[in-house]
Amino acid sequence: MTHTFTARDIAGVNPIAAMPFTTQGNIDLPAFERMLAHLARTGVQGITLFGIASEFPKLNDGERQQLAEAFISTLAGSGVYRAMSVTDHSTELAVIRARQYQSMGADALMLLPPFFLKPGPEAIQQHIFAVLDAVQIPVMVQYAPGETGLPITPQQLAEVASRYPHAVFKIECNPPVDYTREFLAAAPQATVLNGYAGLYMLDMLSVGGKGVMPGCSFAEIYVRIYQLWQSGQHDAAGTLHAQLLPFIQRWMTHPEYIIQAEKTILLRRGIISTDYCRKPGWQLSAEDDALITKLLTDFSL
Repeated sequence: MTHTFTARDIAGVNPIAAMPFTTQGNIDLPAFERMLAHLARTGVQGITLFGIASEFPKLNDGERQQLAEAFISTLAGSGVYRAMSVTDHSTELAVIRARQYQSMGADALMLLPPFFLKPGPEAIQQHIFAVLDAVQIPVMVQYAPGETGLPITPQQLAEVASRYPHAVFKIECNPPVDYTREFLAAAPQATVLNGYAGLYMLDMLSVGGKGVMPGCSFAEIYVRIYQLWQSGQHDAAGTLHAQLLPFIQRWMTHPEYIIQAEKTILLRRGIISTDYCRKPGWQLSAEDDALITKLLTDFSL
């Protein structure tokens, strides 16, 4: 029997799937499926497709459909929740895509609010409401003002939480802790996850966050930190997180930077076949390559 996930189940470590390409820049479907199977064995609670780390703006509609089908089928029966991001800037198209992903078998959605041409707050709110009204599965409403340039107040987000019990909130403003504290004070029933490569993972857990949505190339490290925290070993979790911080602090200075770094790590680990990113992208330096070697060594990956 298929498990139906609720908003409360959308917790723990939920990495964003990277997007493997061939050296010619085509989708590498076998590598994608191999990567998903690997991630399902790492102890993560969920996996999300078509986030920023999935290079979603660089995919065409045919590729999205092919990837969505492979994502659902590859992870069927794995026990992890399968979330897919709705990134359309048109409300009508976002509703269609949300319903399509739900009908395909997605366990949850992530929703990136529209920001192209800077729609007003009411239009953005109506976009979020329309998608939430269209589906029954949990929807992670994404707040990423650094990437979108779109400010949403904690009070506006709290209105969404009070109206829709199947809404979940991915908060990744920088820094996110005070914002999350204010949001949860207004909506204590809400479930919050944090992205941003897990830079603020432990701070967010300490103020009531329920999980982290990092990249996927070293998901095992985040799983171990989360397990330590959940078992009450907060000092040990802090020590391990502090060991990881120098790497992710450097790479998170630009989205394209960490996308390339994570994909190179996946290649170095033998999980995907190339570390090609569709252009425009980021060129890693010799220093970056040495840092990747150090991460792989330090964490025995």
